Amino acid sequence: MTPRVKICGITNLDDARMAVSAGADALGFIFVENTPRFVTPERVAPIVRALPPFVTPVGVFWDHPAGHIKAVVEACGLRAIQLHGDEKPEDCDGYAVPVIKTIKAPPASTIEGLPEERPALPLARAAQFLHHVAAILIDSEARWSEGERRDPIEWSMVRSMSKSSAFSVPVILSGGLSPDNVARAVEVVQPYAVDVNSGVEATPGRKDPDKVRRFIAEARRS
Repeated sequence: MTPRVKICGITNLDDARMAVSAGADALGFIFVENTPRFVTPERVAPIVRALPPFVTPVGVFWDHPAGHIKAVVEACGLRAIQLHGDEKPEDCDGYAVPVIKTIKAPPASTIEGLPEERPALPLARAAQFLHHVAAILIDSEARWSEGERRDPIEWSMVRSMSKSSAFSVPVILSGGLSPDNVARAVEVVQPYAVDVNSGVEATPGRKDPDKVRRFIAEARRS
């Protein structure tokens, strides 16, 4: 199956249009205050109105109250939300749009030498959300990038999740992806979708058109 591609951290209309023209299936807008790619509903609403009908605008939130999230969804016309914080399974209920829950995993470079149960923890946490969400997104537990490179997570761990018959929702792969490694990541994990932010940027909050085009082409090449 060819993976869907989400370009996250969109902050302006030019980048949104460029990502759509490159073939993006979804665009992510980060409504998390005090982060490098924070956007307001006032900025996002006109971008969403300009999107083609089959490109999904996704709002990213972090431990925000449900009432706040619902107000932003309505104000912007978002068609999915991504809960990126320490939300509980029941916090994902009650929304009128699909919910994606982020589960954080250690970078692959830190896994070697750790007890075997440590890599299994993200899988156990993800399993708690299966009856509450439309998809699970696996991201690095490293802090939000301000332009620096992030190490990829352990792809074989995510593959065991995406290929498990017991795992009943789609798996989205994120964390340290770039045009240089996404084809291999898709080959190993076979995810429903891939999600990229800093890996296709020129500077924090501004996308590099060549990187975006290469990322999407490489994701689908495999």
